[in-house]
Amino acid sequence: MAYWLASTDGGQERAFIKRFSPAYWTVNFPRPMMASVVTTAPDALRVDTVFYGSGDLAGLIWEAQDQWDHPLLAYETRRDFRNCQLRFHWRSGGIRALDAVNGPTLTIEGRDAGGAPRSWYVRLWNYASGSPTDADITLDFNALNGGFLLPAEADPVWAGDIDRIFISLIPPGYDGGTTQYALGQEGWVELTGIACDGSGSVLSIGDPMLPEHGLSIATGYDDAYNQTPERVLRQIRALGYRGDILHYVGMSHYFRLELNSGGYYASLNGGVLCSPCAAWHADFAARAQAQGFGVIWSLSYELLDQHCWGNWKQRAEDGSPALTGWSPPSTLLSPAENGAMGYLHQVGAAFIGIAVAAGLSPQFQVGEPWWWVMPDGRICLYDAAAKAAFGGSPVSIPDIRASLNSAQTALLDQAGVLLANSTAALVAAVKAAAPAAKAHLLAYLPTILDPLAPEAKRANMPLGWAKPAFDVLQLEDYDWVTGGHGALSAAGAAAATARLGYAAAEQHYLSGFVLHSIDASTQWPLIEAAARVGEARGVARTFIWALPQVARDGFTHFSLAGEPMQAFDDVIFPLSIGKEASVTPAFSTQTVESISGHERRSSDWADARLRFDAGPGVRSEADLVTLIEFFRARRGAARGFRFTDPFDNQSAPVGQVVSPVDQRLGTGDGVTSQFRLAKYYGSGADAQQRLISRPVAGTIRVAANGVELTSGWQHLGGGVISFSTAPANGVILTAGFRFDVPVRFAEDALEVNRATFAAGEAPSVPLVEIRE
Repeated sequence: MAYWLASTDGGQERAFIKRFSPAYWTVNFPRPMMASVVTTAPDALRVDTVFYGSGDLAGLIWEAQDQWDHPLLAYETRRDFRNCQLRFHWRSGGIRALDAVNGPTLTIEGRDAGGAPRSWYVRLWNYASGSPTDADITLDFNALNGGFLLPAEADPVWAGDIDRIFISLIPPGYDGGTTQYALGQEGWVELTGIACDGSGSVLSIGDPMLPEHGLSIATGYDDAYNQTPERVLRQIRALGYRGDILHYVGMSHYFRLELNSGGYYASLNGGVLCSPCAAWHADFAARAQAQGFGVIWSLSYELLDQHCWGNWKQRAEDGSPALTGWSPPSTLLSPAENGAMGYLHQVGAAFIGIAVAAGLSPQFQVGEPWWWVMPDGRICLYDAAAKAAFGGSPVSIPDIRASLNSAQTALLDQAGVLLANSTAALVAAVKAAAPAAKAHLLAYLPTILDPLAPEAKRANMPLGWAKPAFDVLQLEDYDWVTGGHGALSAAGAAAATARLGYAAAEQHYLSGFVLHSIDASTQWPLIEAAARVGEARGVARTFIWALPQVARDGFTHFSLAGEPMQAFDDVIFPLSIGKEASVTPAFSTQTVESISGHERRSSDWADARLRFDAGPGVRSEADLVTLIEFFRARRGAARGFRFTDPFDNQSAPVGQVVSPVDQRLGTGDGVTSQFRLAKYYGSGADAQQRLISRPVAGTIRVAANGVELTSGWQHLGGGVISFSTAPANGVILTAGFRFDVPVRFAEDALEVNRATFAAGEAPSVPLVEIRE
């Protein structure tokens, strides 16, 4: 196993932080306003805000329970805030001042001494020394009072059971109402010299450092906007991810907005990125560069629907906008709409400018550009700009999954050309800002290579993307991965490679995505296995998508592929030597004998572990030379290899021909599409199962209800048979095959004596089976 899902700290390395450490504050706010928090020194942080209405309010938050870090890295939960004193220097601009009514207030949420839920509202000005925008503030949680005027309105805080505290930040014109601002009003707060004293001021925190394991990580600003970049990058490094970080800049938090007809829409007024986003990403880029990470900046054709101009949206033939299933929904920008594409050009250039300013090598990804396909098969090629580009009255395509005529496929080809031209223009705009920028394309295979819509690739995987349009082709297929459709994943990667011409070494692979935590235990194993398949395919980088889900579910990856443990050479032990080997199947059974002579037996292993001695097969000095060369190439016991058991190497009985009905493979349920090869010893429910991980290539035969299948399945490796369509409920699946045993040399030394060998004494060449 190369991962586990850590639910709590399990005794790993721990360190200590001061409570209220700047890196662990977060922000929160209602749409459409924006805010971010970054650390500016070991004892300082800065919050940037943009307000769009007179009722906007942001909170700078400290939580008693760490809600955001990976379980191995989280700080301890301690709800008792007594015996600690928080001090900091406050500076602010563009927000309601400390001395004003509704000025910055510390809200404390928890329970009173009797356990009843309570909130207290502590006016910071009551504990400040200085001016309303520049003051020293001291908060002693043993002597803290809510209320506006003290002591007249004092509401004593009981700090023994607190869930969270937050400082409210509001615009100068705040009235709790619904007045809309034509453009965003920017504000900021800096807390410096943050210090916490007292016996309750120290928290333990997880501090393991996993070894580098070869995988990279993906992140997204829409998920991490509320945390400090320092906190995000600490997790990435500690969890063993290295190389480039694939960072999706998002579709809902980076933009500036302007008021139009009662709604707010993406705007370039005042700049490209909103100030909280720009501040966050500048800090993120600088820290990534300092820690040796690269960043691939990912920008998609997706935008939060409520802030997208109507004419920018892709639309179905009936005018319905292309809306995703997220809540609230996002929409897809039309590649034909000049305003939408021009906007993306400036956004892409702005982010790549942040990378260059931080000293990072500029890397840009066009993320999942496509013509949206509705759940009922309608493709969204019919917005006004697209229709004009297609001649004004493009042919109708009611269902892209149906059989299409020549006019319909010609329209898809036109759409593909238009899409390819739009992505080329976006890359050109980025390279105009950073000529050395490396261009990546991310393609989501389950949509653009949907087996039910074989013509979709004309529009959504255009030949205009073929090498050398991009430097790197990135493939993602998480619906197939988490659905257990390994055959579709393999076929999709092969089809994309063949169509676009990027070799495996010119590709990246994004492995999986667990949307709901309830699915963590079933989907993370599939994702981890898919990552290993991607690595085996030879791609340049494999990414886990994405950090928020990794942290939420405690996904912890570590490499077992090092030389001492599980390196494996897929080569066969010399047959001429191995055919004379002796074999010893062994089980491990614990036997306890009572005084009366009765026994109680417990079997530790479900399957026998084999040991071989290949020495009897060494018949000549030429065999000795072959053996020594093979031993050295395997580095002794370090590397595994295949060995053909001379007594048991096929699914059929000895002397019979392998057939597709030799062994049980499984029973279809209409959902499961992957099954493990196995050989059974004995009969009925008590038969002993032996999983087969090293079948001989070209020998596997598969049958359904006794009828051999010559297509519709493939061997994924490791003895896993994957069906392109899940076998129906009740279908009996069987298989036949020849197989080898994965083994290693049992020892790191091979003793050969020429004199005793010449006298007829065979050397001992012990081999031991590897569990896979």
